[in-house]
Amino acid sequence: MSQRVLVSSFVGVAVIGGIAAGGIAVASASGTTEPALQNGSARFTGTGTSTGTLTFTADVTDDSGVRSLKVLAWPARSKLDPTEAELRSAERATCESTGEGTSRCTYTVRASQEEAAELGTGTWYVSALATAEDGGTAFVPRAATFEVSR
Repeated sequence: MSQRVLVSSFVGVAVIGGIAAGGIAVASASGTTEPALQNGSARFTGTGTSTGTLTFTADVTDDSGVRSLKVLAWPARSKLDPTEAELRSAERATCESTGEGTSRCTYTVRASQEEAAELGTGTWYVSALATAEDGGTAFVPRAATFEVSR
């Protein structure tokens, strides 16, 4: 067999191998999904004359499983508008598996009577950052809305 035929055979094998590897990489990348946050709801109980409790609950799904859900509540009038990067250091919700790749996450924070009295009244938002076991993230800037009244 001549060297020319051998070289072209090796080149052909390399090209076919590269195409196959690229196809596998694309198939793997397209098979992964980002986490999804659904059914988010928030509720604040209490008034300025008593203690207050904020509860945020959401269902988080990802094919690799759910690692965490970070939560930040903020008053609409503050114009805060947190970013995904800022939520990385927010408080964690407690997540419990409800099925393969799905967790019900609950965040509860209690405010003393003094803290509840200082809360701004009106509309508040909850921002959430879900992180999957495979490292994928989903940022939801306004995952829920709730009202604080006196």
